[in-house]
Amino acid sequence: MASAPARQDLSMHQAAPDARFRGRRIQPLTIRLNHWTNVLFIALMAGSGLEIFAAYPSLGPQGGQYGWYPLQGVAPPHWLRIGRWLAGGRHWHFAIAWFMVLNGLIYLAYFFGRGEWRRRLFIPARDARNAIRMLGYYLRVLKTPPPPDFYNGLQRLAYSSIVVIITLQVLSGLALYKPVQLHWLLALFGGYDAARVVHLLGLVLIATFVATHIVLVSLHPRALFAMITGGKRG
Repeated sequence: MASAPARQDLSMHQAAPDARFRGRRIQPLTIRLNHWTNVLFIALMAGSGLEIFAAYPSLGPQGGQYGWYPLQGVAPPHWLRIGRWLAGGRHWHFAIAWFMVLNGLIYLAYFFGRGEWRRRLFIPARDARNAIRMLGYYLRVLKTPPPPDFYNGLQRLAYSSIVVIITLQVLSGLALYKPVQLHWLLALFGGYDAARVVHLLGLVLIATFVATHIVLVSLHPRALFAMITGGKRG
């Protein structure tokens, strides 16, 4: 993906260090632990969620499935599922969900409490132009990437978006889990069937993010190394 004049690691960490992060590692321990535990949690949540979905592998009410969904009645393959049957999938899904929520709360507390949002959050006024230029570079429309920064605009957009998507996953999951007690939340999603659509779409988006993330990290292995060791201090 990167052309010859830009074999530099385009992913991050080359801008002048922010004095507020002086002495702090590129990937602090809290963020690394959060990242790697999420790898496990997302895999378990996705597999057990597909097991639950397999019990009714259609979208829309029974007898009135949505015509736009092309895979009505097609269950996910067994090798992608966790739990072996509906109750087993539910046990895994609801058990891991609370650990994932706790992990997310710890991340957000650190993210805002320690000021990490300043260098990781997508801020349109700062990052939109950079993201467009980076996309143009990846698509080979532009010959040179934008000036390096801690993260480029596309990275900030992707990492910020996935937090929003996971939050919607949690909320739509709660609406499906307790549709009577949380009827107001279910109504916000447009009802039970619409909440199922949102939940499945969220899984597709997360899977797409993970696949893209793995490809890009494989192209910039220094980023993976930093996520293991923490990288150098600023």
